[in-house]
Order: sequence, then structure tokens, then C-alpha cells
Amino acid sequence: MTDTILEQMKAGLKPLKAGLIGSGIQASLTPAMHMQEGAAQGLAYDYELIDMHPRGATVSDLPRLLKEAEERGLCGLNITHPCKQVVIDYLDDLSPEARSLGAVNTVVLQKGRRHGHNTDWWGFAESFKRGLPDADLNCAIQLGAGGAGVATAYAILSLGLKRLFVFDREQDRAEALAETMSALFPQAVISAGTDLASAMAAASGLIHATPTGMAKYPGIPLSPDLLEPRHWVCEIVYFPLETALLAQAKQRGCRTLDGGGMAVFQAVGAFGLFTGHPPDAARMLKHFKTMTR
Repeated sequence: MTDTILEQMKAGLKPLKAGLIGSGIQASLTPAMHMQEGAAQGLAYDYELIDMHPRGATVSDLPRLLKEAEERGLCGLNITHPCKQVVIDYLDDLSPEARSLGAVNTVVLQKGRRHGHNTDWWGFAESFKRGLPDADLNCAIQLGAGGAGVATAYAILSLGLKRLFVFDREQDRAEALAETMSALFPQAVISAGTDLASAMAAASGLIHATPTGMAKYPGIPLSPDLLEPRHWVCEIVYFPLETALLAQAKQRGCRTLDGGGMAVFQAVGAFGLFTGHPPDAARMLKHFKTMTR
């Protein structure tokens, strides 16, 4: 227990505690980002990992994990793969963005109720604007139509993308995402892709929104031969910060954006929701960079 938490307990202040539910998340830097910002603000704030993988848990155990977090007094939970969409069934209400997206990465636990939010989409949009400010938004490919993919699609379309091809191992899921985004962004042309090579030949950019490339899911999500120097390539994976995809893209002269910015800015949004204190985004970004050098 830190000196800050002890001091605030003596002063009668209730320590804050949040957590992250997901599978294979031991390498996550989210706890460090949250606790460092809490310490910088003088808060008694702790953040824990609730990793389903070493527990032998699956998405069917999510209701139990949520209940246990409430019983232990957590103020909020971040939600990651594979639970971002499944968790909605166990929440009391949703923010407008979370409702539109059908995916939640942040749950505020307050007075016996569970409030779902999505800070992923804003995190990706903010990172993209800063990292690729003059990117060609005529046409892009997205690999992945899960919870993270919903957020990245919403973000890039919010930034003005004109055409989006969505690919997923489950074609039904790609089609569902295309249908959802078409209703939200009628000015854009959005479809589920069937021929990745042809789509890449027509696209100016690529968004990778699957776990492939993480320490637990090594590999590359498409043939590197499909990458050309004119493509910009965005990644959501941030551990490792340079995935096999980004390494191959750089070798071929592509402009790239790693998943670090999305990770930081989604945490910025979640921190404010959990603690009620405005976070210092620049400070959190600086701290993240010190952890990933």
C-alpha cells in the first residue's frame, strides 16, 4: 500500500480502485498509466489486472467477474478482448457512443449500477489526427470487425473517410459492421470485403484491428506483398509497439501509426470517468513513452 493511500485513509478518504478485464493481458501498460496519473494528482488510486487466461475463465464467466468487482468496491473496469461486445448484456445503461457502436471498453460502477462507455473510438481518432494529420482518406481497408474494430471504423469515418472495406474471418461480422456504420455514416460507402488483394490495390490506407501481433497472438494479418509505399498503416496493438505488420510496412516505405496513441487516449478518457478528475493527457502520453522506449 502506497504512502498516498495510507495518508488518504487516515484522512477519511476512500481509496479508488479500478481494473481491466480481458484475456492474455499481463503485458498491459494500462494499470501503470492510470496509477501514475493518479499519483501525479495526489489520489489514492489503484488499478488491477483481471486476466481471464491464467484463471481458465471465458466470456461465460464475465457476469461473475463483474459481480466480484462490484463486491470488492471497484469504481470502474476497462474491458478488452474478447469481452467488449458481450459485456453490454450485463450493463444497466450505455453512453450514446457505446450504444451506437455496440461495444464497450469502459464500465463505471456507481451506486449499484453499471454504466457502459466507449473511449476507444476517441482514442483512435485523437491518435490518428496527431500521427497522420494529412493522410489520404479516400479509401481504406480495415482488418477486424470485433469490439476494437467497431471503434476504429467509427473513428476513421468520423474523420471523413469516404470509402471503407471491412474484412473479418467471420464474414457475417464484417457485414454486420458495414451495415451498422452505413446507417451512422450515410455519406460514406462501406462494405464487407471479399477480395483483400483487389481492395488493397484500390485503398490508400490500412487499419489493423485484430489481436494478431500481440505477444500472445504473434504473426502478421495479411501478406506483406500487398503493402505498397503509398499506403498508410495503422495498428491497434501496442505491445509490442512495433508489430510484425508495422515492421514490414516500414520496410516497404509505408507511413505507419502504432497502437500507443490509441492506448493512451482511451486511458485518458477512462481515467476521467473512473475518478471524476480531469486527466493530463500530455503527462500520460509522456509517461507511456518512457515505458515503451
